[in-house]
Amino acid sequence: MAVPASDGRVVFVDESKVRDYLLVAVTLNSGATGPARRSLRQLILPGQSRLHMRKESDSRRRLILSTVRPLPSGVTVLRARKDGRTDLARRADCIRALVRSIQPGVRTEVCFELDETLLRHDRQRLVEVLRSVPDDVRVTHRHETATREPLLAMPDAIGWAWAKGGDWRRRCSAGLVVVEA
Repeated sequence: MAVPASDGRVVFVDESKVRDYLLVAVTLNSGATGPARRSLRQLILPGQSRLHMRKESDSRRRLILSTVRPLPSGVTVLRARKDGRTDLARRADCIRALVRSIQPGVRTEVCFELDETLLRHDRQRLVEVLRSVPDDVRVTHRHETATREPLLAMPDAIGWAWAKGGDWRRRCSAGLVVVEA
């Protein structure tokens, strides 16, 4: 997660299960969240409660990606290939890889898009992995709906484009890091 050091970071996380299991993590310095949130809120159309790539037209998708990619963020795609593991096992491996990639000494908040069916599972995995990392890895976590946290549109957009492939992937891949889980 290549974002310059600051007083803290926030990592916004969403999943994609189109082909491989992807956990997309977009990292922002804490101070950059306000301006980024304003940029994304401006894209929400009347009648929309949130941005969601699956429900947008191609022209809107291009606009969303062209807004998301220049924001001052680091992007990591944690990928668990289809190899016989269940989606829950692959998600757990991605969460472990995510937490282990967090820079020691930097206060980091991880915000997952809320899926009520995964909440208990995620909390258990996070407790387990946080017990196994050095004490100077300082992580808090929360689960939030994309309606309440507009910055969850960032990993949604990048995950959608990455999974789609082709020109869509090209539009989101500059500076993106892929980690196998």
